Amino acid sequence: QVRLVESGGGLVQAGGSLRLSCAATGGSFIKNVMGWFRQAPGKAREFVAAISWTDGSPLYVDSVKGRFTVSRDNDESTVYLQMNSLKPEDTAVYYCVSPRPHGIGWPRIPGSWGQGTQVTVSS
Repeated sequence: QVRLVESGGGLVQAGGSLRLSCAATGGSFIKNVMGWFRQAPGKAREFVAAISWTDGSPLYVDSVKGRFTVSRDNDESTVYLQMNSLKPEDTAVYYCVSPRPHGIGWPRIPGSWGQGTQVTVSS
C-alpha cells in the first residue's frame, strides 16, 4: 500500500508562488508516477497535474497551464508542484495522488490519495 505525504501549502498573496512536495513510500508499481488533485470549498475534487504513466511527460488541466509545473525526483520518489502566478481561485486543499496498478484510469482515476495540504491565495 502506497503512502503519500504532502507538504508546502500555506497562505500567499495573489501573484505569488508556492511549491508543494509529495513523498511516496511503498507501492512498487508506481514507477514514480504521481500527480495532484485539488478541492475548493463547496466544489468537487478536480485533476490539476500529473506525470504521464506512458511517457513521463507532464499533464495539466487547462486552468493551470503556463503557471504550474509538475516534476519528480526519481531517486527520492518525490513529486513537486511549482505554482506561480497564483490566483484566489487556486485556493483549495491540494491532494497528492498515485496510480492504480498498471496505471488503469490514470490520471483521472487515482488509486491512492494523500491527506491533503491547504493552499490559500488572498486577493
